[in-house]
Formats: sequence, C-alpha cells, structure tokens
Amino acid sequence: MSEMSYQKKVRVHADSDEIYQALTRGFGHWWTRPDNPIVNVGDTATFTFPPGKSYWTLMAQELTPGKTVGLVCTDARHIHQGQPKSIETEWLGTQLIWRIKNYGTYREIYFTHMGLEPELLCFDICKCGWDHFFLRSLPAYLDVGQGEPHTALA
Repeated sequence: MSEMSYQKKVRVHADSDEIYQALTRGFGHWWTRPDNPIVNVGDTATFTFPPGKSYWTLMAQELTPGKTVGLVCTDARHIHQGQPKSIETEWLGTQLIWRIKNYGTYREIYFTHMGLEPELLCFDICKCGWDHFFLRSLPAYLDVGQGEPHTALA
C-alpha cells in the first residue's frame, strides 16, 4: 500500500455489522446512491455525481462481514470543469478499502483509497470529497442516524 494514497480513520459507536451494512448496502445514506447494492464479491455498483455527469463503477473484491470491504474501480468518468480530459479516468484501477476494528465500546474504521495520490489531477478534489463523506457524513449516519450524502436533482 502506498503511503501517499488517501488514508484516514474515524471512530464511531455503531456496531461492526451496522458499519458493514453502511459500506455495502447503505452508501446512499452517507455518500451517494449507487445503482446497485454491494452484496457479494464480484458485484458492481455505479456511483454518480450528479446524474449524467461524473460516475465511478466499483466492483467488490473483498467482503468480510463486520471487518473489511474492498472495492476496485472498473470504469470511471470524472468530469470536472477546467481540468484536462485525463482527469476522467484517474480512478481506474484504484481500490477503496475499509477495515473495521473493534475496541470495546467503539469501533474505528480505517479507509484507504489506494491509488488516490497527490500527483493525480483529481487528488485535491477527491480528498475534499472524502474528507466530507468519510470523516463527517459516515460517522454522522452511523452514530446519529443522519448522514450528509450527495443528493442530486434528477
């Protein structure tokens, strides 16, 4: 794992099963609503920001209930005004990995977006996004029941 990849952790009081559900079937509550849930290894889901614009298709590589969710980007189209066309596919082949660790009354979720590194055009944009969705929205959803997901107008 590259030490340059985006890596963060959060502490929550939800149990590991609730966390696992949020990271497989519950993306719409804290990130953005995919076209499919992630249930089994090999499942794919496309996450869109906003409708008809940017999207990332992620495939489940590792699913260990209560412990790990690992996804790989298999298709990408990141449209961002003012950026070169090469930004569109920078997520291809990157991996999103969440690891859940139990510590008595709380859990820590370690997130790595392996391949999302500072030399990418999208790094600052995506870092800001993950800082919101992973560091704020996911814990709010898990601990309070109300995240701050991307909500796009249809």
